[in-house]
Amino acid sequence: MNPFPYSDALCALTQPYCPDSVPDGLFNQAMAEISRFHSQHTPGYEHWLNANGLIVDDLEHLDDWSRLAPIFASFFKRQPLLSATGVDALELTSSGTSGEKSRMRYDQRSLGAAQNMVGQIFRHYDWDTPHTPCNYLLLSYEPEGSISLGTSFTDQFLCRFAPVNRVAYALRRTGGGHEFDGFGVIAALQSFAEEGLPVRIFGFPAFLWQTLQRMQATGVANLQLAEGSLTLFGGGWKTQMAHEIPRQQLYERIHRQLGIEISRCRDGYGAVEHAVPYLECAHHHFHVPVYSKVFVRHPSDFSVQPYGRQGLLSFVSPYISSSPAHAVVMSDLATLHPGASCGCGLSTDWFELHGRAATTAGRSCAMAASELLGTH
Repeated sequence: MNPFPYSDALCALTQPYCPDSVPDGLFNQAMAEISRFHSQHTPGYEHWLNANGLIVDDLEHLDDWSRLAPIFASFFKRQPLLSATGVDALELTSSGTSGEKSRMRYDQRSLGAAQNMVGQIFRHYDWDTPHTPCNYLLLSYEPEGSISLGTSFTDQFLCRFAPVNRVAYALRRTGGGHEFDGFGVIAALQSFAEEGLPVRIFGFPAFLWQTLQRMQATGVANLQLAEGSLTLFGGGWKTQMAHEIPRQQLYERIHRQLGIEISRCRDGYGAVEHAVPYLECAHHHFHVPVYSKVFVRHPSDFSVQPYGRQGLLSFVSPYISSSPAHAVVMSDLATLHPGASCGCGLSTDWFELHGRAATTAGRSCAMAASELLGTH
């Protein structure tokens, strides 16, 4: 018997941005289901629930999930929080080299739910093209053995939505680690342009910016990648924050130097602690899919802020059974906006990111990777 019928039904919905397609009460039933599961199968979770003013019986009637006390994503860097299903599950980490890491476990059910959400969003945007081979530029780590890095795992998974012709990596194995291969990236883009297949570029934006800068500085002619090419970034700029380029400026350079339409230059927000995908629409806003709800919390008292007011980004989603990360608060500052204010046609709310709130930055994949840029 499936212990997660409501959660699985929610995560299987095929219209990721259509609230009207969600059966009445399904989100509440799914959140109650997963919260009860963690109360029974995750050591300490029921105590956390009680300490924050709820008992298990309250879950059945809860319809305001901002009342479910979130766990700071940064807490997962200090110790693992695992349910019974997470003990022997796949471990993904948030950092590529030394430093503070989040270690998250994903049982098969949770991983499948997260990947299904990505698949539904790719289909929504017509990016699932099984009959159109593509060349791939992955602005992330060339794999060494099994892949445990969250970003590398994601980038490999994203290659499933169009057949792989060839793959080039920006961070090449050196035997003692990885190095950013800027000239190799330029050569790959030039050969991709000659081949004429669509190109999909996934990963850290700082590496593509560095590549475009190098192309310009060394007089490399602008390229025209094939129609249907796509860039989808994830991971942010992190230690390259001082050099961060506004997204619109980056997209304009991509269009000018690589020939990719600006509407097909997208950013993604996600974290190893919260695997629900938030991808930019054609108007470059992060809409919230029906699989989750987003709150913005005041940094001092965690009170929920109204539309237009800045605070800490907080998520609830019932997709994960291996860890009590179904209610998390991030260290990112954000503002929530109503869906209609975007103009792209999607009705779900969208959020605007303002950077990290922490005085000392938590370490992530992008932070570790961006340090490799510092030596080049």
